Amino acid sequence: MGKTDTEARAMRQTCLVALGSNMGLAGKGPAELLERAIIRLEERGFVIRAVSRFYQTPAFPAGAGPDFVNAAIELESACDGEQILGHLHAVEAEFGRQRVQRWGARTLDLDLIGMGSLVLPDAKTQQYWRQLPLAQQKTMAPRELVIPHPRLAERGFVLVPVMDVAPDWCHPTTGLTIRQMHDALPEALRQEVVAL
Repeated sequence: MGKTDTEARAMRQTCLVALGSNMGLAGKGPAELLERAIIRLEERGFVIRAVSRFYQTPAFPAGAGPDFVNAAIELESACDGEQILGHLHAVEAEFGRQRVQRWGARTLDLDLIGMGSLVLPDAKTQQYWRQLPLAQQKTMAPRELVIPHPRLAERGFVLVPVMDVAPDWCHPTTGLTIRQMHDALPEALRQEVVAL
């Protein structure tokens, strides 16, 4: 016997995804690639609950390439974290994403930022990656899914768009809301993120 709509909805997890692009593809610019990526996520079965405005932001780290167009979405899915990540990577690949250089220019970047109150793989690993110095971040990446995204609180290009869709989402290990993390950013980082 199939699940009722209420039972199916109860199994879904609310997730935050950050989107970015700073390279065109097949005559499409970054903003259009983000719009099309959101449609592809819906076609893969994700329920899109909210979409942020689109923002222009400098590449991170400084000098890593052309300016980005960034956005954020709130979606629902019954998939687990690894399955969601698999879908995100598949959509990136459809849009020509090549993982050649860490933090390099890219046609599409889809980052799973948070999944409700879930912490993966555990609080200790989450803290390790959150406190990793910038010099090591440039050369190291986790081999497993780390949720929430460890650098979330430091990135204006993520926090400003996520403010549009989930300002009251609370980080499960720090206890800070998106609004509190956003407001704690240096003003200069917030000012870099300009609505299109």
